[in-house]
Amino acid sequence: MSRLVAVALLGTLMFAYGCGGGSSGSAAIVLQSITISPASQTINLGQTQAYNAQCGFSNGPGVCPALAWDSSSPNVATISSGGLATASNSNTGSTTISASAMGVSSNNASLTVQSGGAVQNSVPLIVDAGPAGLLLRSANVAFASVTVCVPGTNNCQTIDHVDVDTGSYGLRILQSALTLPLAQEGNLVECAQFVSFFTWGPVMMADVKMGGEVASNVPIQVIGEANTGFPSIPTACQNSSPGGSADTLQTLGANGLLGVGSFIQDCGPACAASATPGFYYLCLTATTCAGTLVPLAQQVANPVAMFASDNNGVLIQLQAIASDSGQPTAAGTMFFGIETQSNNALGSATIFHVDQFGDFTTVYNGQSYPGSFLDSGSNGIFFLTTALTGMLDCGGANAGWYCPATTTSFTTITQGTTGTSESVSFKAANVNQLPGANNAFNDLTGSNPSCFVSSTTTAPCFDWGLPFFFGRNVFTAIEGRPTLAGPGPYWAY
Repeated sequence: MSRLVAVALLGTLMFAYGCGGGSSGSAAIVLQSITISPASQTINLGQTQAYNAQCGFSNGPGVCPALAWDSSSPNVATISSGGLATASNSNTGSTTISASAMGVSSNNASLTVQSGGAVQNSVPLIVDAGPAGLLLRSANVAFASVTVCVPGTNNCQTIDHVDVDTGSYGLRILQSALTLPLAQEGNLVECAQFVSFFTWGPVMMADVKMGGEVASNVPIQVIGEANTGFPSIPTACQNSSPGGSADTLQTLGANGLLGVGSFIQDCGPACAASATPGFYYLCLTATTCAGTLVPLAQQVANPVAMFASDNNGVLIQLQAIASDSGQPTAAGTMFFGIETQSNNALGSATIFHVDQFGDFTTVYNGQSYPGSFLDSGSNGIFFLTTALTGMLDCGGANAGWYCPATTTSFTTITQGTTGTSESVSFKAANVNQLPGANNAFNDLTGSNPSCFVSSTTTAPCFDWGLPFFFGRNVFTAIEGRPTLAGPGPYWAY
């Protein structure tokens, strides 16, 4: 499972505001400032632009109240109550975007609408046997190609077979796949903690390009301890995940990992406030590393959130798998943005809001299992235990996978935090009996006895891995980013 371990709440500071009174003598909390971004942006006819707002109160930063958004020239671009500007289909020009609440006005942001064509906001996906040189053939991994550049230059490299992962945040590239001379972010080295492995390597700066989208000068992780110049992995990092490090092509199974999940940074406020054990390190020499706090701007970041437009989430489409025995390959597309262009509309998709860890609830046999999540980086649906499902563990080399005597059907209900729900059915095949020549399966399943249902408590849950994505339109909305269905984070399908 390639999901990052939950170590932080949402990237937005949680803050309660209101009017004071009574005899406590405490001062009323007053809204003092509203800052919106981006301050200046150019988009094409018919495109959208999501605006973010940060609010300052008399006792510090906090969650903004309901804002009244305004466009000075609505014939050029309108703006929704959630801060999503939509350009006219016919009128070019400029407009000023602003927001206000409680008698406080924001800065003015300039939005220019031009007649150029829409940005290409998609990249192809392929589920196949994996990258060249992989000794053990891949199964159920959705790969994309990502172009990485030395910031501000045309010195670029396109890296194929990068694992697309909605369960993590940020781009990680194997040093063995990279030839560019990227610069390290200070002396910063990261131990990214996943459920079943960790990655160790320096934080470096790069421009990241996918389709026509560009994330400029963003922090990424280059992984591989020996050949990145940091051979000594701290003990806290080594103990962070049971499967050990995934720092080579053979252990990672891909040339990189592209985290496009619902959060912007891979650690968030927890790592910005203190040195979270076993996560970010300041390495003054190749073998001398100490835990360190890291400001949000320097943390490895979801590159989609850094795009100039189409930056509020992703849509993943993968073809359906017709046979219970799987097939050699499966094709698909990842679209950037949600309701920002004609190809990423929500349509009839149901919105499932998630908690501060990006989780929702799955109901099976009348029992609720919180801590469940969608994770395209997991190659199976991992759920519950042999005792709860009645299925046998495969044992041997396939221990942890389910091997029922016959293919078994399951029906569940997924529930968002605001009460939306939908029935989800799937199948579990005998992993030991699936054809070895195929690489795309809709019925790979395994056990999942230990999910975080709070910051300190674990219990069985559902990890809805890649089989869930076949034949569906699955949206991942990024925290705090406006969409026509409201701000993320949420899943939709």
